[in-house]
Amino acid sequence: MKRTPILSAALLSLAAGAAVAQSSVVVGGVLDSAVRYVHNEGGGSIKSLVSGSSQTSRLYFRGDEDLGGGMSAGFWLESGVLADTGTSAGGTQFFDRRATLSLSSRGIGELRLGRDYVPTYTLWVRHDPFAHVGVAGSNNFSSSSQQGPIRSAFSTGPNTTVRSSNAVEYLLPSDLGGLEGGLMVAAGEGGTAANGQDKLIGGRIGWQSASFGAHASRVITSNDLTASGKFKDTLFAANGTVGQVRMNAALRKYEQALSEETILLLSTVATFGQVDLKASYLRANMKGKVGTTVIDANDATQIGLGAIYNLSRRSALYVQGARINNDGKASFSIPGGTAMVAGGSSTALEAGVRHNF
Repeated sequence: MKRTPILSAALLSLAAGAAVAQSSVVVGGVLDSAVRYVHNEGGGSIKSLVSGSSQTSRLYFRGDEDLGGGMSAGFWLESGVLADTGTSAGGTQFFDRRATLSLSSRGIGELRLGRDYVPTYTLWVRHDPFAHVGVAGSNNFSSSSQQGPIRSAFSTGPNTTVRSSNAVEYLLPSDLGGLEGGLMVAAGEGGTAANGQDKLIGGRIGWQSASFGAHASRVITSNDLTASGKFKDTLFAANGTVGQVRMNAALRKYEQALSEETILLLSTVATFGQVDLKASYLRANMKGKVGTTVIDANDATQIGLGAIYNLSRRSALYVQGARINNDGKASFSIPGGTAMVAGGSSTALEAGVRHNF
């Protein structure tokens, strides 16, 4: 007579425990604002309030469900936010940063579908201490502002140097003793480069420990603008840590038809208690031609310096500065300034606050 209530109680207890462990949803993000000063040679200077100079301001929703047997399902929706105006960074594309659905296995890896980082960028941003944003970010050299392979393959529309939509991605398990990697393919879906609908195939492989890492990656993109040659994005990178100092080196090459842009990145981050000191050197080397326009002499260098004072695990104050020197007809510049003369320099300073929630 006692077996039924005892069994019922046990089953209810197991069900309640499973419900607690079964799924979770997290809402979080970053708010980052800074005051910025940019002076471009030949164009004067501009002072402004900007968003996302230490980390991109964003809002995300992510969740996981434990399916048992080491399997789980999950989603991640992430939208860029302009903290200085309160508007969406992606415009009509609300979840512009990430929109993925995934199925994971501890022993097999992860299958991820949707919009996400391309393999080359996943590694590149890991070696940029300024996280590809702000006045000293490496993004200043990965733009369509110049005659070169990026503009030739994508015009001034969306490109695949950071993210791809319509992607299917496989990632290796995270417990392979430092070995990591992944593959990504994306369908163009009959669209155009102007709409960000590109066909893509790429992958990455590497090994990372607490003190050393070496990585390689390649992504190939095609669209309605690449009839003369597919857009190729190749990367090699290494990093090492000694005590509280991390050193990084990365080489990234963009190619399309007869044009090339090679970017060398050397950087370091040193931690002293609550303070992180950062420095980077970038060299963009243009080669070949776009149509009949020769771009060999249109090179540029960028030097960036920065410091972060961590008020807590979630809040920080920061200051950073950078200078770009252009050669030939190059006009690379730091965002937030005026138009600049070809071959001129761009100088900027900014100070801000960041809060992760």
